[in-house]
Amino acid sequence: MKLLLPALCLCLALATSHAAPMHHEMMADHHHGPPEHEHDGHHEALPDRCDGIEFDAIVPDEKGTTFFFKGDHLWEGFNGPAKLSNGTFKELDEYHHLGHVDAAFRMHHKEKADDHDHIFFFLDDKVFSFYDHKLEKGYPMDIEQKFPGVPGHLDAAVECPNGECSTDSVLFFKGNEVHHYDITTKTVKKRTWSHLPNCTAAFRWLEHYYCFHGHNFTRFHPVTGVVEGSYPKDARNYFMRCPNFGHGAGRRPIRCSEMKIDAITTADDGKKYAFKDKAYMRLDSHRDGKHPFPIARAWKELSDGVDAVFSYDNKMYMIKGDQVYIYKSAAHYVLIEGYPKPLKEELGIEGPVEAAFVCQDHHIVHVIKGPKMYDIDLSATPRTASQGISVPFPHIDAGTCGPDGITVFVGSEFFKYESPKTFSASRIRPQPHKFTPEIFSCEE
Repeated sequence: MKLLLPALCLCLALATSHAAPMHHEMMADHHHGPPEHEHDGHHEALPDRCDGIEFDAIVPDEKGTTFFFKGDHLWEGFNGPAKLSNGTFKELDEYHHLGHVDAAFRMHHKEKADDHDHIFFFLDDKVFSFYDHKLEKGYPMDIEQKFPGVPGHLDAAVECPNGECSTDSVLFFKGNEVHHYDITTKTVKKRTWSHLPNCTAAFRWLEHYYCFHGHNFTRFHPVTGVVEGSYPKDARNYFMRCPNFGHGAGRRPIRCSEMKIDAITTADDGKKYAFKDKAYMRLDSHRDGKHPFPIARAWKELSDGVDAVFSYDNKMYMIKGDQVYIYKSAAHYVLIEGYPKPLKEELGIEGPVEAAFVCQDHHIVHVIKGPKMYDIDLSATPRTASQGISVPFPHIDAGTCGPDGITVFVGSEFFKYESPKTFSASRIRPQPHKFTPEIFSCEE
Protein backbone atom coordinates (compact mmCIF):
# COMPACT_ATOMS: atom_id res chain seq x y z
CA MET A 1 0.00 0.00 0.00
CA LYS A 2 1.39 3.40 -0.93
CA LEU A 3 2.06 5.69 1.98
CA LEU A 4 -0.07 8.60 0.81
CA LEU A 5 -2.32 10.74 3.05
CA PRO A 6 -5.38 9.57 2.36
CA ALA A 7 -27.79 7.60 8.57
CA LEU A 8 -29.15 6.16 7.19
CA CYS A 9 -31.47 7.66 9.84
CA LEU A 10 -34.46 5.81 8.47
CA CYS A 11 -37.69 5.16 10.24
CA LEU A 12 -36.23 1.93 11.56
CA ALA A 13 -35.61 4.17 14.54
CA LEU A 14 -32.62 2.28 15.67
CA ALA A 15 -29.70 4.05 17.30
CA THR A 16 -26.42 2.24 16.80
CA SER A 17 -24.16 0.63 19.32
CA HIS A 18 -20.71 1.82 20.28
CA ALA A 19 -19.21 -0.85 17.98
CA ALA A 20 -20.70 0.51 14.76
CA PRO A 21 -19.58 3.23 12.35
CA MET A 22 -21.82 6.22 11.82
CA HIS A 23 -24.77 7.61 9.89
CA HIS A 24 -26.02 6.40 6.48
CA GLU A 25 -23.44 3.68 5.96
CA MET A 26 -22.55 3.32 9.64
CA MET A 27 -22.57 5.21 12.97
CA ALA A 28 -19.62 6.30 15.12
CA ASP A 29 -18.97 7.33 18.68
CA HIS A 30 -17.78 10.81 19.54
CA HIS A 31 -14.34 11.65 18.25
CA HIS A 32 -11.99 13.18 20.76
CA GLY A 33 -9.27 15.61 19.80
CA PRO A 34 -5.83 13.99 19.58
CA PRO A 35 -3.40 14.68 22.38
CA GLU A 36 0.30 15.04 21.85
CA HIS A 37 2.83 12.39 22.80
CA GLU A 38 6.55 12.06 23.16
CA HIS A 39 8.16 10.24 20.25
CA ASP A 40 11.92 9.72 19.82
CA GLY A 41 12.55 12.53 22.30
CA HIS A 42 10.31 15.02 20.51
CA HIS A 43 6.75 16.17 21.11
CA GLU A 44 4.74 15.40 17.98
CA ALA A 45 1.02 15.74 17.41
CA LEU A 46 -0.68 12.42 16.77
CA PRO A 47 -2.19 11.97 13.31
CA ASP A 48 -5.85 13.01 13.19
CA ARG A 49 -8.39 11.11 11.10
CA CYS A 50 -10.33 14.32 10.66
CA ASP A 51 -7.46 15.76 8.61
CA GLY A 52 -8.42 13.50 5.71
CA ILE A 53 -6.07 10.56 6.10
CA GLU A 54 -5.58 7.81 3.53
CA PHE A 55 -5.51 4.61 5.57
CA ASP A 56 -2.95 1.86 5.03
CA ALA A 57 -5.28 -0.89 6.27
CA ILE A 58 -8.58 -1.38 8.09
CA VAL A 59 -9.30 -4.68 9.85
CA PRO A 60 -11.47 -6.04 12.71
CA ASP A 61 -10.07 -8.44 15.29
CA GLU A 62 -11.68 -11.62 16.58
CA LYS A 63 -13.77 -9.61 19.07
CA GLY A 64 -15.15 -7.25 16.41
CA THR A 65 -13.01 -4.22 17.31
CA THR A 66 -11.97 -2.43 14.12
CA PHE A 67 -8.45 -1.04 13.73
CA PHE A 68 -7.51 1.73 11.30
CA PHE A 69 -3.80 1.88 10.38
CA LYS A 70 -1.73 4.80 9.12
CA GLY A 71 2.05 4.63 9.15
CA ASP A 72 3.21 3.45 12.57
CA HIS A 73 -0.07 4.50 14.22
CA LEU A 74 -3.52 2.99 14.57
CA TRP A 75 -6.99 3.93 15.80
CA GLU A 76 -8.88 1.39 17.88
CA GLY A 77 -12.58 1.50 17.03
CA PHE A 78 -14.52 4.38 15.58
CA ASN A 79 -13.64 6.98 18.19
CA GLY A 80 -10.62 8.18 20.11
CA PRO A 81 -7.09 9.32 19.31
CA ALA A 82 -4.31 7.55 17.42
CA LYS A 83 -1.88 5.20 19.17
CA LEU A 84 1.43 3.67 18.20
CA SER A 85 0.76 0.35 16.43
CA ASN A 86 3.44 -1.51 18.35
CA GLY A 87 1.57 -0.84 21.57
CA THR A 88 -1.24 -3.12 20.40
CA PHE A 89 0.56 -5.49 18.01
CA LYS A 90 3.95 -5.56 19.68
CA GLU A 91 5.64 -8.21 17.55
CA LEU A 92 5.17 -6.23 14.35
CA ASP A 93 8.06 -4.03 15.39
CA GLU A 94 10.04 -6.75 17.15
CA TYR A 95 10.13 -9.00 14.10
CA HIS A 96 10.17 -6.55 11.22
CA HIS A 97 10.53 -2.99 12.50
CA LEU A 98 7.43 -1.98 10.61
CA GLY A 99 6.83 1.64 9.81
CA HIS A 100 3.48 0.66 8.31
CA VAL A 101 1.50 -2.30 6.97
CA ASP A 102 0.52 -2.76 3.33
CA ALA A 103 -2.75 -4.63 3.89
CA ALA A 104 -4.66 -6.62 6.48
CA PHE A 105 -7.75 -8.83 6.75
CA ARG A 106 -9.51 -11.05 9.29
CA MET A 107 -9.71 -14.66 8.13
CA HIS A 108 -13.13 -16.32 7.85
CA HIS A 109 -12.89 -20.09 7.54
CA LYS A 110 -14.62 -21.96 10.37
CA GLU A 111 -13.40 -25.35 9.16
CA LYS A 112 -9.79 -24.25 9.68
CA ALA A 113 -9.67 -23.42 13.38
CA ASP A 114 -5.95 -22.60 13.18
CA ASP A 115 -6.69 -19.63 10.91
CA HIS A 116 -10.31 -18.67 11.59
CA ASP A 117 -10.68 -15.17 13.07
CA HIS A 118 -6.93 -14.55 12.87
CA ILE A 119 -5.70 -11.20 11.54
CA PHE A 120 -3.21 -11.40 8.68
CA PHE A 121 -0.92 -8.41 8.10
CA PHE A 122 1.10 -7.96 4.91
CA LEU A 123 4.31 -6.03 4.31
CA ASP A 124 6.31 -6.33 1.10
CA ASP A 125 6.49 -10.11 0.48
CA LYS A 126 5.86 -11.18 4.10
CA VAL A 127 2.69 -12.12 5.99
CA PHE A 128 2.11 -12.07 9.76
CA SER A 129 -0.70 -13.96 11.56
CA PHE A 130 -2.04 -12.59 14.84
CA TYR A 131 -4.63 -13.89 17.29
CA ASP A 132 -5.53 -12.07 20.48
CA HIS A 133 -3.01 -9.44 19.33
CA LYS A 134 -0.15 -11.98 19.56
CA LEU A 135 1.97 -13.23 16.68
CA GLU A 136 1.42 -16.90 15.85
CA LYS A 137 4.32 -19.34 15.86
CA GLY A 138 6.10 -19.64 12.53
CA TYR A 139 5.39 -16.10 11.40
CA PRO A 140 6.31 -13.99 9.57
CA MET A 141 6.55 -16.14 6.44
CA ASP A 142 6.57 -15.51 2.71
CA ILE A 143 3.19 -14.58 1.25
CA GLU A 144 3.72 -17.18 -1.48
CA GLN A 145 4.11 -19.88 1.16
CA LYS A 146 0.83 -19.08 2.94
CA PHE A 147 -1.17 -17.72 0.01
CA PRO A 148 0.28 -19.23 -3.18
CA GLY A 149 -0.33 -17.14 -6.26
CA VAL A 150 -0.91 -13.92 -4.31
CA PRO A 151 1.61 -11.17 -5.14
CA GLY A 152 3.65 -9.15 -2.69
CA HIS A 153 3.58 -5.40 -2.13
CA LEU A 154 -0.20 -5.43 -1.85
CA ASP A 155 -2.44 -2.39 -1.55
CA ALA A 156 -5.40 -3.89 0.35
CA ALA A 157 -7.13 -7.12 1.36
CA VAL A 158 -10.54 -8.13 2.65
CA GLU A 159 -12.23 -11.43 3.54
CA CYS A 160 -15.33 -12.61 1.64
CA PRO A 161 -17.15 -15.47 3.42
CA ASN A 162 -19.06 -18.21 1.66
CA GLY A 163 -22.56 -16.88 1.06
CA GLU A 164 -21.26 -13.48 0.04
CA CYS A 165 -18.70 -14.97 -2.34
CA SER A 166 -19.27 -18.42 -3.82
CA THR A 167 -16.67 -19.88 -1.41
CA ASP A 168 -14.72 -18.66 1.59
CA SER A 169 -12.36 -16.26 -0.15
CA VAL A 170 -10.01 -13.32 0.24
CA LEU A 171 -9.85 -10.36 -2.15
CA PHE A 172 -6.32 -9.03 -2.58
CA PHE A 173 -5.93 -5.62 -4.27
CA LYS A 174 -2.87 -4.45 -6.17
CA GLY A 175 -3.42 -1.45 -8.42
CA ASN A 176 -6.58 -2.11 -10.41
CA GLU A 177 -6.03 -5.87 -10.26
CA VAL A 178 -8.04 -7.98 -7.80
CA HIS A 179 -6.86 -11.46 -6.89
CA HIS A 180 -9.74 -13.67 -5.68
CA TYR A 181 -8.14 -16.30 -3.45
CA ASP A 182 -10.15 -19.46 -2.65
CA ILE A 183 -9.14 -20.43 0.89
CA THR A 184 -10.05 -24.12 0.49
CA THR A 185 -8.53 -24.87 -2.92
CA LYS A 186 -5.76 -22.25 -2.66
CA THR A 187 -6.47 -21.14 -6.20
CA VAL A 188 -6.38 -17.56 -7.46
CA LYS A 189 -8.49 -15.85 -10.11
CA LYS A 190 -7.22 -12.47 -11.25
CA ARG A 191 -9.59 -9.78 -12.43
CA THR A 192 -9.15 -6.19 -13.49
CA TRP A 193 -11.54 -3.69 -11.94
CA SER A 194 -10.44 -0.55 -13.71
CA HIS A 195 -13.70 1.19 -12.80
CA LEU A 196 -12.86 0.99 -9.08
CA PRO A 197 -10.37 3.44 -7.56
CA ASN A 198 -7.06 1.97 -6.44
CA CYS A 199 -7.86 0.81 -2.91
CA THR A 200 -5.31 1.56 -0.21
CA ALA A 201 -7.51 -0.23 2.34
CA ALA A 202 -10.56 -2.48 2.10
CA PHE A 203 -13.13 -3.22 4.79
CA ARG A 204 -16.05 -5.62 5.12
CA TRP A 205 -18.80 -4.64 7.54
CA LEU A 206 -22.16 -6.45 7.82
CA GLU A 207 -22.02 -7.86 4.28
CA HIS A 208 -21.01 -4.49 2.82
CA TYR A 209 -17.65 -4.00 1.13
CA TYR A 210 -15.76 -0.72 1.11
CA CYS A 211 -12.72 0.40 -0.90
CA PHE A 212 -10.88 3.28 0.79
CA HIS A 213 -8.90 5.70 -1.37
CA GLY A 214 -7.61 9.07 -0.22
CA HIS A 215 -10.02 10.28 2.45
CA ASN A 216 -12.92 8.77 0.47
CA PHE A 217 -14.51 5.35 0.17
CA THR A 218 -16.51 3.50 -2.48
CA ARG A 219 -18.87 0.61 -1.77
CA PHE A 220 -18.57 -2.30 -4.22
CA HIS A 221 -19.93 -5.76 -4.93
CA PRO A 222 -17.34 -8.34 -3.79
CA VAL A 223 -17.94 -10.71 -6.71
CA THR A 224 -18.38 -8.33 -9.64
CA GLY A 225 -16.81 -5.14 -8.33
CA VAL A 226 -19.90 -3.24 -9.43
CA VAL A 227 -20.40 0.11 -7.73
CA GLU A 228 -24.02 1.00 -7.03
CA GLY A 229 -25.08 4.39 -5.74
CA SER A 230 -23.39 7.75 -5.60
CA TYR A 231 -19.68 7.33 -4.80
CA PRO A 232 -17.07 8.18 -3.71
CA LYS A 233 -18.07 9.51 -0.30
CA ASP A 234 -15.98 11.22 2.33
CA ALA A 235 -15.06 8.75 5.09
CA ARG A 236 -15.23 11.54 7.67
CA ASN A 237 -18.99 11.68 7.17
CA TYR A 238 -19.46 8.01 8.01
CA PHE A 239 -16.59 6.31 9.85
CA MET A 240 -15.75 8.88 12.51
CA ARG A 241 -17.17 12.01 14.05
CA CYS A 242 -15.41 15.15 12.89
CA PRO A 243 -16.24 18.87 13.21
CA ASN A 244 -18.28 20.08 10.24
CA PHE A 245 -18.72 16.52 8.93
CA GLY A 246 -21.46 13.94 9.25
CA HIS A 247 -25.14 13.58 8.47
CA GLY A 248 -27.84 13.69 11.11
CA ALA A 249 -25.53 14.75 13.91
CA GLY A 250 -27.49 15.83 16.94
CA ARG A 251 -30.59 13.87 15.99
CA ARG A 252 -32.23 12.46 19.10
CA PRO A 253 -31.60 8.73 19.53
CA ILE A 254 -34.73 6.58 19.53
CA ARG A 255 -35.71 5.14 22.87
CA CYS A 256 -36.55 1.46 23.21
CA SER A 257 -40.04 2.34 24.45
CA GLU A 258 -40.72 4.09 21.12
CA MET A 259 -39.64 1.24 18.87
CA LYS A 260 -41.63 -1.20 16.78
CA ILE A 261 -40.80 -3.47 13.86
CA ASP A 262 -42.76 -4.53 10.78
CA ALA A 263 -41.27 -7.99 10.20
CA ILE A 264 -38.60 -10.37 11.44
CA THR A 265 -37.15 -13.62 10.15
CA THR A 266 -34.16 -15.94 10.40
CA ALA A 267 -32.87 -17.19 7.06
CA ASP A 268 -31.87 -20.81 6.59
CA ASP A 269 -28.20 -19.82 6.86
CA GLY A 270 -28.79 -18.33 10.32
CA LYS A 271 -28.85 -14.65 9.38
CA LYS A 272 -31.52 -12.86 11.40
CA TYR A 273 -33.19 -9.77 9.97
CA ALA A 274 -35.58 -7.17 11.37
CA PHE A 275 -37.49 -4.81 9.06
CA LYS A 276 -39.02 -1.42 9.72
CA ASP A 277 -40.41 0.97 7.11
CA LYS A 278 -37.76 1.18 4.36
CA ALA A 279 -34.89 -0.27 6.38
CA TYR A 280 -33.57 -3.61 7.56
CA MET A 281 -31.07 -4.57 10.22
CA ARG A 282 -29.06 -7.71 11.00
CA LEU A 283 -29.68 -8.89 14.56
CA ASP A 284 -27.10 -11.70 14.63
CA SER A 285 -24.13 -9.38 14.16
CA HIS A 286 -23.39 -8.50 17.79
CA ARG A 287 -19.64 -8.87 17.42
CA ASP A 288 -19.24 -6.37 14.60
CA GLY A 289 -22.11 -4.08 15.56
CA LYS A 290 -25.60 -3.44 14.25
CA HIS A 291 -26.88 -0.83 11.84
CA PRO A 292 -29.92 -0.20 9.61
CA PHE A 293 -29.56 -0.22 5.82
CA PRO A 294 -32.12 0.41 3.03
CA ILE A 295 -34.16 -2.70 2.24
CA ALA A 296 -33.68 -2.00 -1.46
CA ARG A 297 -29.93 -2.45 -1.05
CA ALA A 298 -30.32 -6.20 -0.45
CA TRP A 299 -33.74 -6.75 -2.05
CA LYS A 300 -33.65 -4.36 -4.99
CA GLU A 301 -37.28 -4.65 -5.99
CA LEU A 302 -38.59 -3.59 -2.58
CA SER A 303 -38.29 0.12 -1.81
CA ASP A 304 -41.43 0.81 0.24
CA GLY A 305 -40.95 -1.64 3.07
CA VAL A 306 -42.56 -5.01 3.83
CA ASP A 307 -45.57 -6.23 5.79
CA ALA A 308 -44.32 -9.73 6.60
CA VAL A 309 -41.29 -11.91 5.85
CA PHE A 310 -40.62 -15.62 6.32
CA SER A 311 -37.91 -18.06 5.26
CA TYR A 312 -38.47 -21.51 3.78
CA ASP A 313 -36.47 -23.97 1.66
CA ASN A 314 -33.52 -21.60 1.17
CA LYS A 315 -35.84 -18.88 -0.03
CA MET A 316 -37.09 -15.68 1.54
CA TYR A 317 -40.76 -14.77 1.08
CA MET A 318 -41.36 -11.02 1.38
CA ILE A 319 -44.98 -9.85 1.48
CA LYS A 320 -46.11 -6.33 0.69
CA GLY A 321 -49.79 -5.54 0.32
CA ASP A 322 -51.36 -8.19 -1.90
CA GLN A 323 -48.04 -9.17 -3.53
CA VAL A 324 -45.36 -11.68 -2.58
CA TYR A 325 -41.71 -11.51 -3.66
CA ILE A 326 -39.64 -14.71 -3.40
CA TYR A 327 -35.86 -14.47 -3.32
CA LYS A 328 -33.25 -17.20 -3.61
CA SER A 329 -30.92 -17.19 -0.62
CA ALA A 330 -27.76 -17.53 -2.69
CA ALA A 331 -24.58 -15.48 -2.28
CA HIS A 332 -26.87 -12.47 -2.65
CA TYR A 333 -30.64 -12.39 -2.67
CA VAL A 334 -31.98 -12.75 -6.20
CA LEU A 335 -35.66 -12.38 -7.10
CA ILE A 336 -37.02 -15.55 -8.69
CA GLU A 337 -38.18 -15.03 -12.25
CA GLY A 338 -41.90 -14.38 -12.53
CA TYR A 339 -42.22 -12.60 -9.19
CA PRO A 340 -43.80 -10.68 -7.59
CA LYS A 341 -47.07 -12.59 -7.80
CA PRO A 342 -50.43 -12.01 -6.13
CA LEU A 343 -50.44 -13.31 -2.56
CA LYS A 344 -53.74 -15.07 -3.26
CA GLU A 345 -52.20 -16.96 -6.16
CA GLU A 346 -49.08 -17.98 -4.26
CA LEU A 347 -50.39 -18.72 -0.75
CA GLY A 348 -54.15 -18.82 -1.13
CA ILE A 349 -54.82 -15.86 1.16
CA GLU A 350 -55.79 -12.27 0.50
CA GLY A 351 -53.45 -9.49 1.55
CA PRO A 352 -52.53 -7.48 3.41
CA VAL A 353 -51.25 -9.56 6.34
CA GLU A 354 -49.47 -8.57 9.55
CA ALA A 355 -46.96 -11.40 10.07
CA ALA A 356 -45.83 -14.80 8.81
CA PHE A 357 -43.41 -17.40 10.15
CA VAL A 358 -42.31 -21.00 9.61
CA CYS A 359 -40.91 -23.17 12.40
CA GLN A 360 -37.65 -24.98 11.76
CA ASP A 361 -37.92 -28.17 9.66
CA HIS A 362 -41.67 -27.63 9.21
CA HIS A 363 -43.51 -26.84 5.98
CA ILE A 364 -46.42 -24.89 7.45
CA VAL A 365 -46.36 -21.12 7.27
CA HIS A 366 -48.45 -19.46 9.96
CA VAL A 367 -49.92 -16.20 8.67
CA ILE A 368 -51.38 -13.59 11.01
CA LYS A 369 -54.12 -11.43 9.58
CA GLY A 370 -56.00 -9.24 12.03
CA PRO A 371 -56.99 -11.25 15.11
CA LYS A 372 -56.63 -14.64 13.39
CA MET A 373 -53.88 -17.06 12.38
CA TYR A 374 -54.08 -19.09 9.16
CA ASP A 375 -52.00 -22.19 8.41
CA ILE A 376 -50.80 -22.83 4.86
CA ASP A 377 -49.04 -26.04 3.76
CA LEU A 378 -46.10 -24.94 1.62
CA SER A 379 -45.58 -28.49 0.31
CA ALA A 380 -49.09 -28.64 -1.14
CA THR A 381 -50.19 -27.68 -4.65
CA PRO A 382 -52.18 -25.54 -4.87
CA ARG A 383 -51.62 -23.83 -1.55
CA THR A 384 -54.70 -22.95 0.44
CA ALA A 385 -55.23 -21.26 3.79
CA SER A 386 -56.91 -23.10 6.65
CA GLN A 387 -59.84 -21.67 8.52
CA GLY A 388 -58.56 -18.89 10.74
CA ILE A 389 -57.98 -19.46 14.43
CA SER A 390 -58.29 -16.56 16.86
CA VAL A 391 -55.11 -15.34 18.55
CA PRO A 392 -54.86 -13.38 21.83
CA PHE A 393 -54.11 -10.03 20.14
CA PRO A 394 -56.32 -7.86 17.92
CA HIS A 395 -53.17 -6.94 16.00
CA ILE A 396 -49.48 -7.86 16.01
CA ASP A 397 -46.59 -6.22 14.20
CA ALA A 398 -44.33 -9.20 13.54
CA GLY A 399 -43.71 -12.80 14.51
CA THR A 400 -41.00 -15.42 14.30
CA CYS A 401 -40.42 -19.04 15.29
CA GLY A 402 -37.15 -20.45 16.61
CA PRO A 403 -35.74 -23.23 18.79
CA ASP A 404 -37.20 -21.54 21.88
CA GLY A 405 -40.72 -21.24 20.43
CA ILE A 406 -42.86 -18.43 19.04
CA THR A 407 -42.13 -14.74 19.54
CA VAL A 408 -44.72 -12.14 18.59
CA PHE A 409 -44.01 -8.40 18.56
CA VAL A 410 -46.56 -5.78 19.54
CA GLY A 411 -45.27 -2.22 19.67
CA SER A 412 -42.12 -2.08 21.78
CA GLU A 413 -42.93 -5.37 23.55
CA PHE A 414 -42.68 -9.00 22.58
CA PHE A 415 -44.30 -12.16 23.94
CA LYS A 416 -43.04 -15.75 23.92
CA TYR A 417 -45.03 -18.98 23.43
CA GLU A 418 -43.93 -22.60 23.28
CA SER A 419 -45.51 -23.33 19.89
CA PRO A 420 -48.06 -22.07 17.35
CA LYS A 421 -50.63 -24.25 19.09
CA THR A 422 -50.09 -22.70 22.53
CA PHE A 423 -50.08 -19.25 20.92
CA SER A 424 -53.46 -19.76 19.27
CA ALA A 425 -54.95 -21.53 22.29
CA SER A 426 -53.81 -18.97 24.84
CA ARG A 427 -56.35 -16.59 26.28
CA ILE A 428 -54.06 -15.07 28.90
CA ARG A 429 -51.10 -13.07 27.69
CA PRO A 430 -47.72 -14.07 29.10
CA GLN A 431 -45.37 -11.61 30.74
CA PRO A 432 -44.26 -9.05 28.13
CA HIS A 433 -40.59 -8.49 27.33
CA LYS A 434 -39.32 -5.02 26.52
CA PHE A 435 -37.08 -4.01 23.66
CA THR A 436 -33.55 -3.49 25.00
CA PRO A 437 -30.33 -1.91 23.72
CA GLU A 438 -28.79 -5.39 23.53
CA ILE A 439 -31.42 -6.44 20.99
CA PHE A 440 -31.92 -3.33 18.86
CA SER A 441 -29.29 -0.80 19.97
CA CYS A 442 -31.98 1.63 21.11
CA GLU A 443 -31.62 3.75 24.22
CA GLU A 444 -33.34 3.06 27.54
